[in-house]
Amino acid sequence: MVTIEQIAAILDERGLLLDFNCKRKEKEVSWLTFDSREAKPGCLFICKGAAFKEKYLEEAVEKGASFYICEKNLPAGKEITSLIVSDIRKAIAAVSARFFEYTPGDPVVTAITGTKGKTTTAWYLKGMLDAWQQSEGNVRTGLLSTIMNDDGLYREDAVMTTPEAPKLHEFLARAKENHVPYVTMEVSSQALKYKRTRELRFQVGVFLNISEDHISPAEHEDFEDYFSSKLSMFRQSETVCINLDSDHVERIKNAARKAKRVITFGKHPNADIRYSDVCTQNGRISFRVCCDRFTQRFSLKMKGKFNVENAVAAIAAAYVYKVPVCFMKQALETIEVPGRMETFISFDKKICGIVDFAHNRLSFEKLFDAAFQEFGEYKKIITVFGCPGCKALNRRRELGIIAGLFSDYVVITSDDPGAEGQSGIAQEVKKYVEMTGCAYECVDERRMAVERAVDLAASCKERVLILLLGRGNEKYQKIGEKACLYPTDGELMKDVLQKYEKAQNEKRKAGCPIKIPSFHVDKRVGKLRMDLHFSGNDL
Repeated sequence: MVTIEQIAAILDERGLLLDFNCKRKEKEVSWLTFDSREAKPGCLFICKGAAFKEKYLEEAVEKGASFYICEKNLPAGKEITSLIVSDIRKAIAAVSARFFEYTPGDPVVTAITGTKGKTTTAWYLKGMLDAWQQSEGNVRTGLLSTIMNDDGLYREDAVMTTPEAPKLHEFLARAKENHVPYVTMEVSSQALKYKRTRELRFQVGVFLNISEDHISPAEHEDFEDYFSSKLSMFRQSETVCINLDSDHVERIKNAARKAKRVITFGKHPNADIRYSDVCTQNGRISFRVCCDRFTQRFSLKMKGKFNVENAVAAIAAAYVYKVPVCFMKQALETIEVPGRMETFISFDKKICGIVDFAHNRLSFEKLFDAAFQEFGEYKKIITVFGCPGCKALNRRRELGIIAGLFSDYVVITSDDPGAEGQSGIAQEVKKYVEMTGCAYECVDERRMAVERAVDLAASCKERVLILLLGRGNEKYQKIGEKACLYPTDGELMKDVLQKYEKAQNEKRKAGCPIKIPSFHVDKRVGKLRMDLHFSGNDL
């Protein structure tokens, strides 16, 4: 049982409590929530966020909320106990940790951050820890990721990359109750900026890479804000694993000194966990890893040579935990991540569809590099992608230019247009595709965009690679003010290719010749440059 006095004491101890006004006899706090729809008798209602409205507190009080916490007194809460604090974000983290009785190290938490690769790295590490722990008779390990959350007993679709502090601590409490020994979690820049993880201690923190992203009035005001938010993870980490091949590595190394121990990884010769000799063997990507404990060759089930970097990051974290190498190998040879480098090939081998979550400059560069290096038998590339509404505004320019440079044809479509609406976003993106001279069109509805790409590929004499990028395994699209249930990109690609195959079969059965007209585009770029740099005046 946690009482409101204990909550107040924690806030006072943190120097956050400005006023504690006890209006009711109730002392025990039965629940925490920031969603008025979840309010119930005895709960502490949290007034947070730029979108907060006083009517939410009114609704919570009507449902029986006994306490509220806010940065100011609100008339709607005049009949219930109030906790007035100087910083609501810090307060939420402190209250959540106290209510759910968080204990550092139980379970052991690994935090993974970076501009690209968080989800794949998290799944790789969870696979290694699962194999190891289950070999010793323990339950599977936990996961908080963009795709799925796993508390050791139940798996559920994720709502956001890193949950708000009450949901995060509730999850960790469940994992502890389920005797989960390890939890691997993705930590977003937003979670760090808004202090969702503030009260946590990470036994290992993994920093993958950094590139400009999430720059908008609704996210980070500039790159410095974004980068600094990411680096703040080191203050909470016992051991950190950092990528020596990342941009801005010197600054990352300096910030990493906040941790007690630093392990480096990458292809850099000075890396503690270093990889080399990347090649393809028997259709699988293979690479060698050397460190002070072992020299071993690993292979991946997933496509994309950029996933070697994610795999080595997971190996570095597993190294810290002393996971035996055999379980590292086992995981990498079997793990596939939904919506990451998912490959769909038509029965006639003419069309290959790749579904990937690539949605920022760094991931687009890596994805197109993989397309040229690993799918060379496909002579043309059609790229289908969109950009979100009201956020990450820099992506429109960068993704438009990259897609235009390295595709034969681009189909611009929806990807969480939200309240901004798809038409305006597409008009902005197409300006940058036009700069490259690449042929393109705008198809607002995402399914129709995939169908159009497959129709174009079917009309081509050569084999075609279709890249469906940006959403991966996401099951909702933000359209207007609503989150609408929507097929995943994998489901779309599979369904549209099946229709293509059915049409081809029907033509063959009918004895009709299959006409293959020419497929003309404005431009073909046959070589990928990885040294792209964007400034306000380029192109």
